[in-house]
Amino acid sequence: MGGAVFTPTRTVVTVRRFQDMVAAGVWRDDERIELIDGEIVDMAPIGGAHAWCVTRVAELLRTRVGDRAHVWVQLPIVLGERSQPQPDLALIRDKAEGYDAALPSAEDVLLAIEVSDTTLGYHRGTKLRLYAAHGVPEYWVVDLHGERIEAYRGPGAAGYASREGVSGDDPLTVAALPGVALRAGDCFAR
Repeated sequence: MGGAVFTPTRTVVTVRRFQDMVAAGVWRDDERIELIDGEIVDMAPIGGAHAWCVTRVAELLRTRVGDRAHVWVQLPIVLGERSQPQPDLALIRDKAEGYDAALPSAEDVLLAIEVSDTTLGYHRGTKLRLYAAHGVPEYWVVDLHGERIEAYRGPGAAGYASREGVSGDDPLTVAALPGVALRAGDCFAR
């Protein structure tokens, strides 16, 4: 009973290959997936509270940001060669050539925001490390159950250097856009 020994290996998917697979229709249009560190990850389903919070924050940001940045809602960004996450919201730098030829990369992202209903640990762990490692300057986690926002700034290989939490009427300012602030309570308004 001899024979060759087979050692299973995992295939790491690159952003290019992932984009080709999406374009080829490997997934249905309604499947929520993203590429994280070379692995295709199923995203959590969106419930009513999550959808309303994303809508509310997008409206608030569009009003306050104006034409200083694009408000990117549940759309992909490219982080290196092996990650294409879809943050719930992101503020994207304006570019003369736009983004129709290439998705925004880490250098284009001013702020990434994840709204967390059932995935708080994932957003504070995997997603936080991903955004920090790629130099996204600011990352917010909107905690639906705690009705608070956590802001992380100062990205590096080990994570973010600072963390600030706000709730209620406490304002949180977007570091890259002075004068643009949200009160945590406004994000949860009914």
